[in-house]
Amino acid sequence: MPIVRNSFIQMSKLPNVKGRISYISSKARQENLYAVYETTDRKFWKELAKCNQEEFRESGTKGNCIEARELIIALPESFVDYEPGKLLKLFTEHFKQNYGVECISALHHNKRKTNYHIHLIFSERKLLDEPVEKIATRNMFYDENGKHVRTKKEILDEVGQLRSGCKIIPKGEVYERNLFTIKDGRFKSDSFLDVVKRSYTDLINIYVKDDKQKLKVFDRNGVYLPTKKIGKNNPKAEQIKTDNQYRTMWNQTVDRALISGVPEGQILEVKQSEIGHKVKASIQKSGRNPALLKSLIMTAIYALELLIGKVFKMASQKADKGIETVIKAEPEQTPVKAIKSFVKVKSEPVPEMPKKSALASKYPRLVDIYKKLEKQNAAIFERERQLANVEKELAGAKGIFKAKQRKELQEQAEQLKTQIANMKQYLSSIVQGYGYKNVKEFLAEFKASKAEYADYQSAVAKWEQQTGNKAEADSMKARLQRKQQEVKERENSRQSHRRRKDKGGR
Repeated sequence: MPIVRNSFIQMSKLPNVKGRISYISSKARQENLYAVYETTDRKFWKELAKCNQEEFRESGTKGNCIEARELIIALPESFVDYEPGKLLKLFTEHFKQNYGVECISALHHNKRKTNYHIHLIFSERKLLDEPVEKIATRNMFYDENGKHVRTKKEILDEVGQLRSGCKIIPKGEVYERNLFTIKDGRFKSDSFLDVVKRSYTDLINIYVKDDKQKLKVFDRNGVYLPTKKIGKNNPKAEQIKTDNQYRTMWNQTVDRALISGVPEGQILEVKQSEIGHKVKASIQKSGRNPALLKSLIMTAIYALELLIGKVFKMASQKADKGIETVIKAEPEQTPVKAIKSFVKVKSEPVPEMPKKSALASKYPRLVDIYKKLEKQNAAIFERERQLANVEKELAGAKGIFKAKQRKELQEQAEQLKTQIANMKQYLSSIVQGYGYKNVKEFLAEFKASKAEYADYQSAVAKWEQQTGNKAEADSMKARLQRKQQEVKERENSRQSHRRRKDKGGR
């Protein structure tokens, strides 16, 4: 099974659109520039920047003026086979047709030629069919900052001369000329980037030749947290790296919860209540706080671990009472209905033996993967139980005569924490070794495969009852083929992982 990859599309605000255009479209400044495409002339961007700066100045808003926005769209490496100019035009016109704004784009490779991507700059304003001009009904006075003042005295110096930078627009002349509409509010909405990602992901998948390169959009409303890409020379690289470590810890805990049998709905509730809602409230109150996010994620992890412990405890109690909680039978152990006495009617044709669907055929292999996940999850839970006992003993080791014991217990606790962290990382990597993106994706196919395999077994039992024949058990040859397929998938996955690690920054 190919690893399903998430599409990468990010958006940034541009305080200097002319400078950015010059940078992405200059062959002197871009080592691997393949094409540039423009929907309008460069004069448009000059006037756009002027319009935005004037409006920003008049508003008195602090910070940087946003003159335009930019999308960076990552492309599959196989797209180098397409003619660059036509490919760039397709992606640029796709955006213009959807939003009706002017664009300029450039198609690049990074220095090591591992990231093929598009820079697409777009305007938040549209050009008016006819400029809107305002005529001065009296003399208009403007200070050095371009701000309109009421009287002439406010722009004169001590000797009554016009100060440098100030200006007077006489009555009857144009004092304001608008070439553009107001900014389109859609580009500021939280949903805009998600819509663009889905639109471009669908477009990319149309032109992908190999199904292994098909992309999907990360589900931000799902149980996992997205990790952020660290671009080249990013000043916040260390902060993002630390942030990603905590997000990965949450995702690993989600994998454990799903394997343990915690309902997906409960996991989502923990994520929303402990992370989503609290982060949103914090941003509204005091802005973004990376340090707070870490503590919120850790609190959510503790909450999820409580649910995991509860499930393990319930399973243990049921096992003690002799109640089997989950049936995990091998294909050979699947119960088959007893064959009743059968009298063959010569006039009726013998029905053909049922055939396994492709999904049902995967079930024996998926059972093996599921068992590995369960075994690793149980081992992690046991280590966590040991850690809890050590920490409890450490808390009771007080006094100067127990200093040596405390030191030994602290070392033991640290060793267990390291083991647990490594075991959690390995747990999530098990399914990735078989080509799945995460445990959720694996379990979805496992459950579907299990259902189809049960339907197949039921159909075989019915066929045996009707015909009096006995279905052949899974052959040794078929088992060998499954093992060979597993080895092949793991090797392909390792090669894919090495290629991803080799990719450089955009």
